[in-house]
Amino acid sequence: MVRVLGINGSPRKYGGVAALLEVALEAARREGATTEMVHLVDYRIEPCIGCLSDEDTVCRPPCVIKDDMRKLYPLIEAADALIFATPVYWYGPSGLFKNFFDRLTVFENLILIEGRSRLEGKVAALIAVGNEAGVIATTAPLLTALVHMGLAVPPWGFTYFNEPRNPLSDPLTVLDAANLGRCVVLLTKALKAASPPYWYSPNIEWLPSAIKGILRSLDQLRFKQLQKRKISFDRVLKKKNKLRDADGGE
Repeated sequence: MVRVLGINGSPRKYGGVAALLEVALEAARREGATTEMVHLVDYRIEPCIGCLSDEDTVCRPPCVIKDDMRKLYPLIEAADALIFATPVYWYGPSGLFKNFFDRLTVFENLILIEGRSRLEGKVAALIAVGNEAGVIATTAPLLTALVHMGLAVPPWGFTYFNEPRNPLSDPLTVLDAANLGRCVVLLTKALKAASPPYWYSPNIEWLPSAIKGILRSLDQLRFKQLQKRKISFDRVLKKKNKLRDADGGE
């Protein structure tokens, strides 16, 4: 069974963010998943205090901050897939969502402590809703961070709406949200079937010798290409000198 957790980062439980998230979760259920939606506004979530910068081994679950993230961490760990949803506030996610997202560092940082991020191999998708511009500025860093944390983003794993009306009134956006939920479950099933012992390996034995071979190959290519580039440069300089001579050397 695939377990999908939807995370509503809007303070409005009834708004466009929640609406598109519910469409995605319904599509996930139609693919056989069990789903749950949490509204971050119901939780007291303090901002990250950056303890990782002082002592990297301190940053681990359940986090040194004693707040309601301790209720959310078990839900995140138990989920196979996460659908994040946020409104766009001044070219970024809501403060509510950002506080939550930063606090996921406790899972990612375990790669330094246990050799593996606890988010590794989970599937993640992203929904953003805004009244005008700012969607790409909001979502691009979040998608980058999700991949860096070890999560897998499926095809069509990102959708957005940036008009001042109900997103459910737009058929294409609704279709995108449904496909997002569907693809989340399909990819999760595929990854479960693959079932590798780990994805990110902290120790790849063949890597040092491979690097030596790659460097040798690059040196050879550099030598050959520089020879060709020098011929091209000389040709350009020769032509330039001819033009200068034709102009009287000025």
